[in-house]
Amino acid sequence: MIRILLVDDQPLVRAGLRAMLDGREISVVAEVGNGLDAVREALRLCPDVVLMDIRMPELDGLEATRRILVDDETGTIRVIVLTTFDLDEHVYRALRVGASGFLLKDAEPTDLIRAIRAVANGDAMLSPSVTRRLLAEFATRAAPTGPPLAVDQLTSREREVLRLVVAGLTNEEIAGRLVISLATAKTHTSRILAKLGVRDRAQLIVMAYESGLVRPGARD
Repeated sequence: MIRILLVDDQPLVRAGLRAMLDGREISVVAEVGNGLDAVREALRLCPDVVLMDIRMPELDGLEATRRILVDDETGTIRVIVLTTFDLDEHVYRALRVGASGFLLKDAEPTDLIRAIRAVANGDAMLSPSVTRRLLAEFATRAAPTGPPLAVDQLTSREREVLRLVVAGLTNEEIAGRLVISLATAKTHTSRILAKLGVRDRAQLIVMAYESGLVRPGARD
């Protein structure tokens, strides 16, 4: 059962999301209407996934996301940002502060449920309208910081897997591309995350671009 915290300042939106999600091996453990309450309840309840609105009173969803993930001692909470605004800057900022996914509120229910399951399993999930090219474009705003020293700990196979993760491939697709088992692909991905000290695939992608480990526009 995946435990969800709903965060949106509109009660009707929260009610609709709850009705959509409850009973699909997903349990809504709480719902709140502002960013401050989101931080408090997320750290108290430690849900698997927080569905986070961006524009809210008292504290916006991006800052709430940052605070939750900074203070999450368990390291297990994942955040999916939901918004009615398909703005590039929101996408980049959401990923930069630690969100694992970004979806528009007009996404199909099946897409939302798929996103929740994927993020709960450690994958990244972006709206279909959000392309890898867009992320690369924003990552070039600052000069590359240089790859973390831990990159030297990656094996040649792990470097291959890293490039495919950054290219947006799922574990299943990576397994097919490299002709390895799905379990092996998952193991490689988990080891990469652990060695580089990042929470999930979304943060791995951000780190790879911002550090210059992967060049914007480069092909795998």
